[in-house]
Amino acid sequence: MANITKKVSWSSRADDSAAAQAGEATPLLNGSEQERHTSRQQSGGGSICQIGRLTTVELEEEITADEESIRGQTREIPHNEKLLSLKYEGLDYDNIENQLFLEEERRMSPMGFRCLEVSRWVVCGLIGFLTGLIACFIDIAVENLAGLKYEVIKRNIENFTETGGLSISLILWGGFNAAVVMLGSILVAFFEPIAGGSGIPQIKCYLNGVKIPRVVRLKTLVVKVFGVICSVVGGLAVGKEGPMIHSGAVVAAGVSQGRSTSLKRDFKMFEYFRRDTEKRDFVSAGAAAGVSAAFGAPVGGVLFSLEEGASFWNQMLTWRIFFASMISTFTLNFFLSIYNKKTGELSSPGLINFGRFESESVEYYLYEIPLFIAMGAIGGLLGALFNFLNYWITIFRIRYIHRPCLQVMEAMLVAAVTAAVSFTMIYFSNDCQPLAPENSEEYPLQLFCSDGEYNAMATAFFNTPERSVRSLFHNQPGSYNPLTLGLFTLTYFFLACWTYGLAVSAGVFIPSLLIGAAWGRLCGILLASVSPNASIWADPGKYALIGAAAQLGGIVRMTLSLTVIMVEATGNVTYGLPIMLVLMTAKIVGDYFIEGLYDIHIKLQSVPFLHWEAPATSHWLTAREVMSSPVTCLNRIEKVGTIVDTLSNTSTNHNGFPVVVESAGNDEPGKLCGLILRSQLIVLLKHKVFVELVRSRLTQRKLQLKDFRDAYPRFPPIQSIHVSQDERECMMDLTEFMNPTPYTVPQDTSLPRVFKLFRALGLRHLVVVDDENRVVGLVTRKDLARYHMGKHGLEELQLAQT
Repeated sequence: MANITKKVSWSSRADDSAAAQAGEATPLLNGSEQERHTSRQQSGGGSICQIGRLTTVELEEEITADEESIRGQTREIPHNEKLLSLKYEGLDYDNIENQLFLEEERRMSPMGFRCLEVSRWVVCGLIGFLTGLIACFIDIAVENLAGLKYEVIKRNIENFTETGGLSISLILWGGFNAAVVMLGSILVAFFEPIAGGSGIPQIKCYLNGVKIPRVVRLKTLVVKVFGVICSVVGGLAVGKEGPMIHSGAVVAAGVSQGRSTSLKRDFKMFEYFRRDTEKRDFVSAGAAAGVSAAFGAPVGGVLFSLEEGASFWNQMLTWRIFFASMISTFTLNFFLSIYNKKTGELSSPGLINFGRFESESVEYYLYEIPLFIAMGAIGGLLGALFNFLNYWITIFRIRYIHRPCLQVMEAMLVAAVTAAVSFTMIYFSNDCQPLAPENSEEYPLQLFCSDGEYNAMATAFFNTPERSVRSLFHNQPGSYNPLTLGLFTLTYFFLACWTYGLAVSAGVFIPSLLIGAAWGRLCGILLASVSPNASIWADPGKYALIGAAAQLGGIVRMTLSLTVIMVEATGNVTYGLPIMLVLMTAKIVGDYFIEGLYDIHIKLQSVPFLHWEAPATSHWLTAREVMSSPVTCLNRIEKVGTIVDTLSNTSTNHNGFPVVVESAGNDEPGKLCGLILRSQLIVLLKHKVFVELVRSRLTQRKLQLKDFRDAYPRFPPIQSIHVSQDERECMMDLTEFMNPTPYTVPQDTSLPRVFKLFRALGLRHLVVVDDENRVVGLVTRKDLARYHMGKHGLEELQLAQT
């Protein structure tokens, strides 16, 4: 193996470049090109060579000999996007067309294929139904618990306003928030860390073809659901909509497999779908159903899956995903109508309901479009600032707050600070508004206002974020003082920025909308005060909607799906054009400074994520320079001991092995005749599929595809399989199990062409061959993800074993 060890200290990196900022990466690897192509090594019956070129990156400032021994015990992980982690594996979106698979397909009748298609629709219906039920449960739990909390604190504040001693109300509010958030944070930090955050970056990676450990487990779903209830009830600056996308994806992954590996229950259903190809399609349907349940936007859900996720798409998949989204929003609607004692009145399509914008209030004029575009630019700038601050907060967390107990303490601190800031802002605000009957304030706080008035700052802070957004959209002009909106925007911006990335289940959609709605409404009020006639057309609710879209677009950088989600959530298509212009402007302006929030978090996790296109200036790179070489190859009929040794080798953890025709000369590569996966070899070893002599093929046990599907997705590790010394001398015939037609490219193929083939087909391994079809290298996801456009042109990321 070409093992290039390179020490990189943070101080030396900072010296190398004065601009050690987010988005900057290491220049093309120094010296690794010469060491890539080393000679193949022979071992036993097989030609064993290892995909190497690992770059060991040490993240400490300086490492002494004493510290070197304990380095393995530190839990610090790569904390900037200059690294690419080797712990993430790819998913096999490409079917393994071996003899077993082809025989099964040929045996299946046209009716069998039709039944499979019906099964896919049934699974999508179940995904939508269960996702809608989960959304309904979250909504009812949050409404009741948050209602109870605000009712108790409101009564407490009113009592102490008259008698004095409001500090007790503050302690009660802060203590309640901290206690509830502590519960949610303990679930995430100690039981299932992958359930933290919104889960959207992880689902994006999964749909991109990256296997994120534990991301679609049942335990993750349970922690996610209870965690998000605790986060929202605990008063954090978060929303419950983002985690619905993750929840929908977990439901899809579970339902489509017809069993639960966590509960050790197999229902013997949908066995045909137990492979990555089918599972990823269903997970994209689950993500869409989650968006649909969150926003009441079925079309937006389909477009979200298309824009953010799946690398492979077809027309039937679109219809199935749309079906899952419609069922999801209908289920939520139906059960909420029963809960609200209005059975059959389907008026609550999503977790967030922006309320209807009446036609008169949403009229806009041609001269307003430049104003909307300017607001889009402001949203892009504020979004870039939000992402920049959150990037450095996240780096600090990864460096110093990586222990579960510290993560719980930080979450409790943020909850207490949020309560304290909210209370302080309400206490010192003198923005009193008359309590008119048409104002739909849920928990109006009088505090120091006169009788018949309420504190307007409390409308924004003393409420669930969804209700605050709705009041900013629909309250009458004059309901808010400009100073109130300005202070609220400033404080909530920093609170939301600090909160995203905590060890709690939480989304960033609603905080972004709330920040944007506040400064958007402020813009509307200022326009009305500047221009004498502006009060006619500058409706504050209209500008609150545009500001909300601008802020959300500036943070997450979604365009197509977000336009449709906003249009569907408001129930008025009139604003399709302004929202689209605003989101495009916000994305263009924001992208100039820093990437979107989800992309930043994907990079901070060092995930080998493949974008839609190869880097723009990569045509001069060829497959020969990109590929991993030399390659671990196996012969068609291989010695069992050789296979066990290859799989047990801890220095390399390969998952795909080209199968070659054994060549006469030991020093030259063999001709490619197939590709076999680690998981397949483990199943073969587990079932002892050996031939005692190469010719005595009759002794081989006939394996079926069911054996492989039963082991999916948690294949046992090689260490758990016992192979005796006698069995090591046996032979294994790989002909029937290998994929005899793997995708290959000549070694002179350009990087963009390799990238397009790999990305479009959802491959995990791409074999590089010479003119005589001999294996010279192997292209994997990490080989392609290493190259990206930096500030100094094409740059290559370091690989880290983390």
